[in-house]
Amino acid sequence: MKNYVFNRSLGLSFFVVISFLLTACFQAKKEISRVDSSNLPVITIVGTSYERGIQHGQKLKKEIEEVYSKWKKNITNTLNKDADSLLNAFLNSTNFEPSIKKWTPELLEEVRGISDGSGQKYNDVFAFQLLDEFMVFVDSINNSKRQNCSCIGVSSTTTHPAYTAQNMDLENYMNGYQVLLHIKKSTDVPEQYLLTCAGLIVTTGMNEYGISVNANTLMELKSSPDGLPVAYFIRGILNKQKREEVFSFLNSIKLASGQNYVIGIQDSIYDFETSATQITRFYPNKEQKGIVFHTNHSLFNHDVKSWYQDYHNKVISGETKIMNSETRYSALEKRLTIPINEISQKIIKSTLKSKDSEDHPICRTYKEGGIYFTFGSVVYTLTGVPSVQVTKGPPDQNEYKEYFFRR
Repeated sequence: MKNYVFNRSLGLSFFVVISFLLTACFQAKKEISRVDSSNLPVITIVGTSYERGIQHGQKLKKEIEEVYSKWKKNITNTLNKDADSLLNAFLNSTNFEPSIKKWTPELLEEVRGISDGSGQKYNDVFAFQLLDEFMVFVDSINNSKRQNCSCIGVSSTTTHPAYTAQNMDLENYMNGYQVLLHIKKSTDVPEQYLLTCAGLIVTTGMNEYGISVNANTLMELKSSPDGLPVAYFIRGILNKQKREEVFSFLNSIKLASGQNYVIGIQDSIYDFETSATQITRFYPNKEQKGIVFHTNHSLFNHDVKSWYQDYHNKVISGETKIMNSETRYSALEKRLTIPINEISQKIIKSTLKSKDSEDHPICRTYKEGGIYFTFGSVVYTLTGVPSVQVTKGPPDQNEYKEYFFRR
């Protein structure tokens, strides 16, 4: 039997090297996990509106509890005010329930189901659906000038199907709570795929009939404390099957907050800048109406809040080109001002992954201590073989995964 003599200095050196390598691997793994520690969870829900909410709440109970806690801490830290007190003031100063009951009553039942299934207070679950409306409330106090999200839409041609796409930029506390909700077809709703956060009914989505909705905030446009909130509007559109149903719904409601909506309906794409009382169709290039794109400043709708009037005038006169939204818009314009027949998934994805500006990129990396990041990216194929492609986190760091409808 051989005798092995242990060299102490060599052994210690070996131990140091191994420890260094293990530490490096752990830190690298930790760094990656900050962006995407696992595949995007797909949560299937089915049944009545209330039953779908119950399933959402039960299946994501732990995640909902965590993200709601982080949401409130974020409010307190960002605004230096008690979150519960501020949320109560927000709910007491608005009256969204009548509009929700009038236009999307089934979704109010879904929210009740999320509350019952997760064990969270109903008022908290209700308020969490109102992320944009809460920012409108905060903006009325301190003019937050929220800047996030970039949207794209391309009508179908003989060379490609119709697409809509978006980078959904949300606040850092939501990192790790991305979910793809899969709503199964039932008597009252078509099949749908919805990118969202645990405990939230939608951020963006598409249904089996080739109808999709992407939204980005236009904070400067006038809002309404009793209009239909963004999440309910998106889900209301996605519950439709036909073009005329979408437009009837769009033209019948009063909206709660200023938004830009890119709405895909089978082979056609529509972009609307909306305030509480005005809906204005937007074309980046009137010579080529089949391609649309947008960020977070209004260009055609001039129904502006008084404290944004000076900013809006400067936008229209081209004096704000180096600001966040305007910089991203210019990047979209440069990349997408090409013949529509040349548009492809590859071009759309490379645009969504792009960082043409270091300070104001289309694709936002998650950074500790930051405010916003690209929560997820979607590419919807509306014609041909309809599908949803989605990433968990920024698309430059995470691969798109594709989901098909069962029709």
